[in-house]
Amino acid sequence: MDSDWVSAAADVFSAVGTVGAFGTGFVLLRREHRRDADREEEALRAQAARVSAWVEAYSRPDGVRELALHVHNASDMPIYEVELPLPAPVGEESRTEFIGLVPPSQTVRRAAPREWLRSYVEPEPVEIGFLDSAGHQWSRDEQGKLVRANR
Repeated sequence: MDSDWVSAAADVFSAVGTVGAFGTGFVLLRREHRRDADREEEALRAQAARVSAWVEAYSRPDGVRELALHVHNASDMPIYEVELPLPAPVGEESRTEFIGLVPPSQTVRRAAPREWLRSYVEPEPVEIGFLDSAGHQWSRDEQGKLVRANR
């Protein structure tokens, strides 16, 4: 009877060990899948994270103060179909400043609407939409939040 009890205990211990090993393996596999997904997302966002847009005042050589929209691409590849949606006063239709291509490591500057100069205080981010070199559509809002858009 003692040998039956020892044999049964060994079988239970073996079964618990097998279940524990399977559970541990499953947990580790899930963690690895999450890490892979995070790395993939980080790689996908790498170029888009290096693109920014803002409005800033500058003085022309004749001393007149003007505003300009700046789009900076700090990545190593160009960005395409760059658009800056421009907010419009209530009752007016909004416009979009289409820039097209911004080369790598370049800043493109376009004139901002003159009426913005009345309320301008300091440089501030503006909304931007663009296509990265891998063909993914992105948008960044005025608070800097980067979102992959569905085409």
